[in-house]
Amino acid sequence: MQNALALETLEHASSFNKMKITCLKHVSFEGPASIADWANQHGHTIETVEVYLNETLPTVDSFDMLLVMGGPMNIYQYEEHPWLVAEKALIGAAIQAGKRVVGICLGGQLIADVMGAPVTRGKQVEIGWFDIQRGLECPPNVVLPESLRVYHWHGDTFAIPKGAQRIASNATCENQGFVYENRVLAWQCHLETTPESLNALIENCADELTDGPTVMDAETMQSEPPETYATMQKVLFRLLNQLG
Repeated sequence: MQNALALETLEHASSFNKMKITCLKHVSFEGPASIADWANQHGHTIETVEVYLNETLPTVDSFDMLLVMGGPMNIYQYEEHPWLVAEKALIGAAIQAGKRVVGICLGGQLIADVMGAPVTRGKQVEIGWFDIQRGLECPPNVVLPESLRVYHWHGDTFAIPKGAQRIASNATCENQGFVYENRVLAWQCHLETTPESLNALIENCADELTDGPTVMDAETMQSEPPETYATMQKVLFRLLNQLG
């Protein structure tokens, strides 16, 4: 009862704390998806920066939350994507300044890298709908079910930075997410996925859908029932409400 009351209080309070969110995009087809719905529900504003088009990065004092999205590139591809250098500097400055920082897939890898944890090739590519399990190190105030079906599209994976706690894992990818100081949240998987964002990934990255035990075909991914999206996003929204 106390945990439920605390969660309700956090969710209620979040609606009164209007935040300015800066969203860093690495490709045109990976945006905030359902996180934009969460922001709209609570009156937060989102400013999108298309970093791959060399748009000017904001200063740390201009936002309350930094949202770092996914992308098909690797975090060390500086020659192909020179904007990675300035982006990593901004992420590091935001964490140092005590801001809320959320990273999805590539975004989570960038956060881990900035915090000194290695990012490496995973043992298997993971694309499709697969369960994750709550991590043994997951802090009690991080509201995650014991198991949750979520969407994945990744080949690389991050280690857990010093001072952070692993919050989720599965058999394919040991480190599916971590939290740091209750204000930095990094995911390897895609809890923000909507049917529209899933279709955009399939349309733009279909060449990655090769045969493998942890790679679903497009039709199977697109047939996932609405209830899966709703449950996943309910968990994500609660986690976002808890940050800070």
